[in-house]
Amino acid sequence: MSPNMEATCREIARLAAASLGVPTTFVGNIPWQEREEQFNRGEIDVLWICGLPYIWNWQDEPDAVTLLAAPVTRGERYAGQPVYYSDIVVRRDSGHASFDDLRGLRFVYNEPRSHSGYNVMRHHLATLGAHAGYFSSAQPSGAHLDSLAWIAAGKADVAAIDSTVFELELDRSPELADVLTSIGSLGPSPMPPWIARGELDPILVSRLQRFLLAIHEDETGRAVLDACRIDRFVAVEDDHYDPIRSMAQAARHVRL
Repeated sequence: MSPNMEATCREIARLAAASLGVPTTFVGNIPWQEREEQFNRGEIDVLWICGLPYIWNWQDEPDAVTLLAAPVTRGERYAGQPVYYSDIVVRRDSGHASFDDLRGLRFVYNEPRSHSGYNVMRHHLATLGAHAGYFSSAQPSGAHLDSLAWIAAGKADVAAIDSTVFELELDRSPELADVLTSIGSLGPSPMPPWIARGELDPILVSRLQRFLLAIHEDETGRAVLDACRIDRFVAVEDDHYDPIRSMAQAARHVRL
């Protein structure tokens, strides 16, 4: 998850504790990579994870995790489905208006295990037959919000940003719209899932899933979701993430 979602996730954890009658701790203030490692060690039980590491980490161990749900973001572009887009973001004063304008520019991405910021761009370049050298440089920033900061500061020219992250950041910092703009989008892609460790008590997992699927029906839960533009959670199956598998396969020979 992006840091601008942390407060929402903390509140969902608090509401889950009250609903399920179990002690719940939200693990924050550490990089998501460390949270993923803790999940793999059994130190974290529930994780919100990008679809790309989801398909990579457990493709040979389907019983190691249980898919709980995925968020549905409010907005016409999402059509009530658990999907998102990767917005192609540049400085508003750059003069760039389409993807064709981006050749030879400096690309920044959050990190190489991200579908929204990295893999989806490689897939798009694969569809263009551009397997290397499209951008003059490609550097990792560490996070979507850092990529936005790099472009705003002139340190990079373009990034692919998870649309839900970009929209929420524009909500919270409207002045950002004077500096940055999206000139298009790639996708849709399957929304990152909430997952649980496969070793967890299946009864508890089932109760947690029912809690997530119904949280929008509760007044307090509705307010928590509204704060980050989430309409509701819906159940998802593993094949929902097949598009990411296909895109990763098509992008395997593309170098940024």
